Parts: sequence; structure tokens; C-alpha cells
Amino acid sequence: MSDNISSVTIIKPRSGWQLIDWRELLRYKDLLYFMVKREVTVLYKQTILGFSWAIIRPVFSMIIFSIIFGNLAKIPSDGIPYPVFSYVALVPWTYFSTAMTRSTQSLISGAGIFTKVYFPRLIIPLTPVIAGLVDFVIALAVVGVLMLYYSILPTLNVLWLPLLIVLMIMTSAGIGMWLSALAIQYRDVGFATQFMSQLLMYAAPVVWPVSLIGEKFGDTARLIYGLYPLVGVIEGFRSALLGHNPMPWDLIGMGSITAVFLFVTGALYFQRKERIFADVA
Repeated sequence: MSDNISSVTIIKPRSGWQLIDWRELLRYKDLLYFMVKREVTVLYKQTILGFSWAIIRPVFSMIIFSIIFGNLAKIPSDGIPYPVFSYVALVPWTYFSTAMTRSTQSLISGAGIFTKVYFPRLIIPLTPVIAGLVDFVIALAVVGVLMLYYSILPTLNVLWLPLLIVLMIMTSAGIGMWLSALAIQYRDVGFATQFMSQLLMYAAPVVWPVSLIGEKFGDTARLIYGLYPLVGVIEGFRSALLGHNPMPWDLIGMGSITAVFLFVTGALYFQRKERIFADVA
């Protein structure tokens, strides 16, 4: 008669600062795919216009900005027709704003899942960041229509677009990890995110060009302003797609420093606080 021997896996909360366990995330890639698919499906479930909403938001913002800032306020647009000038900036900005907002609330809305079964909690704030790329790609396709309408031809700088997208994703994921870990413990963060999103938009060069900073405050101020990672991303998008200016590598470089810092520290802080999520959810 042989004894049946069963193995038992004991999962203990980790303490202190932890690096990202990429191998563990890779083992749960199917779960990440399922959660991203569910995020996209739930977002547009029972809607009449469906994925058209990915276009409606930036297009209507472009129309309003063109009337108010382009026609009434006469804000310069570096010689580019204002509608395409603002829309190209709105595409990465809308992605960032949406990913940040949804990622901030992700732990709160997903408390019913992670308090019952184990999986890498880092998947939760990363899900809206990845799912938002669907809307991003749809909205980006409209840029081609506007470029065709205004007879704007792309240049070789368009090859740098993937780099800018990676920088955009890293910034969104880093802030999302920071804010989601804070929001589940301090619910005020969730309310403040909406207000902060509006401030960050007007602080970014969405409705006005970065060249105004250099003209009014000098090149040093312009370079420091580049630490806001969306500055290099937005101006880079304009240069890559519209070709009106050389690629702003100084701004992209400064923004990359901030994006990497936000991503690394966000992941470290998230995993440090991970052990208390179930208690405060």
C-alpha cells in the first residue's frame, strides 16, 4: 500500500522593496490577455456607437479647440493647420488621460477578484494601460485622414513613432501603478485624478506649441519643461507625423528620464504596498 503524497504551495506576502518578477508575469500572460479583452469588451458593451467613441472624443475636442484657441484666441500652431495640429496632440494625450484614470480605479473596482484568488497584482493596473491601445490605434487612424485632407506628407521621422509610443505607455503605466496603489488606501486620490487630468492637459503642449516656452522663457526653461514626459511625446508625434520641425530629441531625452523614473518607482511602490491591498480594499 503506497501513501499518497500531495504538494502544498504556501503563498506569503512579500515585504520590503521588490523588483518586478517578469517571469511570474509571463506565466500569467493568458490571464493578462483575458483581463485586457474583458476590459475592452465591457467598455463598449451595450453601446450603440461602439468603437466609434474612440474617435468621437478627440474629434470633438479638436473642433472645440480649433474654434476657441485656433480662431478666437489665435494661438500659433507652427504653421500647421490648427485642426490637425491639435488632433495629433490629442491622440497620445487622450490615451494617457484615459489610461491614468482607469488604472487609478483598477484596484478598487477589482477588489472582488484579487481578494479571493492569487495572481500578480501588477496585472490589474497594467490592464487598462494595455487595453487603451485599442482606442489609441483607432484614433491614430484619423490622423491619416486629416493629413490627406490638408495634403501633408509623412517624412522618415514617422519611423520613430514606436519609440514615442513606448515612452507614452511607460509614463501611463508608471503613474497608473503609483496612483492605483495610493487610491485603494486613500480614496481621495481617485477623486483628485479627474481634476489632475485637466491640469495636466493644459500644462501639456496640446493646444499650443512648445516653441512658445523657448520664446518667452529661453532654452533652459524649455529643456526643464521637457521633464514632463508628455511634452516630448506630443511634440515628437507632431514632428514624426507632420514633419514641420526636426525631432525634439532634447525634449524626448528629458521626458525619457522621467518616464523611466515613474515606471521603476511606480512598480517598486506598488509591490511594496501589495501586501496591504486585501486589508484595505
